[in-house]
Order: sequence, then C-alpha cells, then structure tokens
Amino acid sequence: MSSCNCHCFKEAKKVAVFGGTHGNEMSGVMLVNLWIKNGTEIQRNGVETKPFITNPRAVEKCTRYVDIDLNRAFTTENLSTPSGDDLPYEIQRAQEINEMFGPKGSPDAYDVIFDLHNTTSNMGSTLILESSTDHFNLQMINYIKKAIAPASCPVLLTEHPLLKYSTSRSVAKHPVGLEVGPQPQGVLRSNIFEAMRLTLNHALDFIELFNKGVEFPTCTLDVFRVAEKIDYPRDTNGNIIAMVHPSLQDCDWEPLNPGDPMFQTFDGKTIHYEGAGTVYPTFINEAAYYEKQQAFVTTRREALAAHAIRKSQE
Repeated sequence: MSSCNCHCFKEAKKVAVFGGTHGNEMSGVMLVNLWIKNGTEIQRNGVETKPFITNPRAVEKCTRYVDIDLNRAFTTENLSTPSGDDLPYEIQRAQEINEMFGPKGSPDAYDVIFDLHNTTSNMGSTLILESSTDHFNLQMINYIKKAIAPASCPVLLTEHPLLKYSTSRSVAKHPVGLEVGPQPQGVLRSNIFEAMRLTLNHALDFIELFNKGVEFPTCTLDVFRVAEKIDYPRDTNGNIIAMVHPSLQDCDWEPLNPGDPMFQTFDGKTIHYEGAGTVYPTFINEAAYYEKQQAFVTTRREALAAHAIRKSQE
C-alpha cells in the first residue's frame, strides 16, 4: 500500500479508561477499581493506560450523579468558568478532569479515552462514536467488531447538529464510549462485566498494533446515526400517560416502521409510530432517561467510509 493513501496519526501513547462517570453503572466502576489495583491486563507495549474513577462521590453513594450529570458537563462554558466551591460538584470535577486529561481540544490532551457505561436497555455491547470523520476511531471500531464477531457490536454515532452531549470522554483526541446492557442500576452482572472487559481489551490490542506500525486499509463501517429523541406521551400537567409498547420493549436496534406499535396507554390503547420512514430505536426505556424526558432515541443506518491509516513517521 502506498503511504500517500493513508491518513497518518501520531502514536497513541496516552490512553485512559474511565469508570464511574455515572456512579451506579457498576461494570465500569468495578473494572476500573480492579485495574487501579493491578493494571497488568490493560497495559500494552508503548502505551500508558490509566484507569480512572471519574465521579468518586457518585460512586460512593451508588447514584448516577450528585448535583448534575457529569457526562453532560464538559461544555466550553463549564470548563472555562472560574473554579470555586460554590460550583456544582460535577462541574468542579469536569474542570479537574479537563486539567488532568486535556485540555479539551489541545495537542496535550490524552490520545484516547474509553468511557465505560451500563444501560438498562437491551443494547448489547455498543460502541459510541462522536465523529464520522475520526478515521482512527473508525478503524479501531472496525477492528473491535471483527475481533468479537460473530457476536454483535452495534455502533452508535452521536454526531448531530442539534444534539450536543459534552461527554467526559470528549476531552480526548479520540473519544470512545462503551455502553453495555441490559443491566439494572447498582447491579453487577457477570456476563455484562465480561463483555465490557473483552471489548476494551480488543481496543487496546488495536492501539498496540497501530503503534507498532501496522497499516489498516480502507474499510466500511455500519453505524446507527442519532436522529431524534422521543418522549413518553404526557398529559397537560407533564405526567406520563403511556409506556413503551410490549412489542417495542427490549427491541433495541430493530426496525421500527410507520404504523408499528410504539406506546401503550395505561388503559390499554396503542399509539403507533407515525414517522416518515423506518428508524432503529435504541436506549429504549432507559431508566436514567426518565428525568431527561426520553423514552428512546431513533437512529438511521448509515455506512461510513474509513480511510486507511498508519502511524506517522516522527
């Protein structure tokens, strides 16, 4: 392969693994605490991998957050606000994390941050991508998907002109979210724990190979691009009046067509999906999103062309 066909990236020498961004998502909390005690499993040649508990107060209380959602706190405004004890705890923590692993958007930022999450939805081992043009991440995710095949590994692309998430991992040059479920909040399930562990280790294997000089050829990556957040039906006072329909419950990543059942009212009536075309719902009936007025998010399938990549010659 001619080198001119490749996009070149510097070695990924600084890598972090975040757990406890949400303090009641136990797989990431337990894995990171395990690796803090003994990080041999996540070390690779030429890579410094740092396991890190992002929201220790929330972990201690086994709650999603203390004051505000840390995984929405990494906005430019929050990170540039003068520090002080009067700020919400998670904004203080976001500033500390940005100082340790960033600054966000700077050449000094960590190369890769993996942020480990659990969901109560039936999403399996989902990888979350924030940019359709980050060819390093596209290639890494393609490698992971091949490594764990025939097991499924859906890819959620959160890139959207109106929906901004401001995640903790966004501090890094190459942010990757790992969302594994279903698992109740505050609960540890062995199969979910091991699925998360396996996926992360494949990701670290990719980084080691890349740093050794392995070139990764062009490929196509199938993703689910976020389209729209769907709320529960509500009355004039804002109270929920319907629940996810039984035929939709636990059907993350499966097609939802116009006319398909979507919600069921408390008196048994069916509310049908009236969109213009087929969508693929995910985060269906996620427990943490009731407060965000979200029953699920719709996505549309898309194929991304990943450029060939290799390590730059420094």
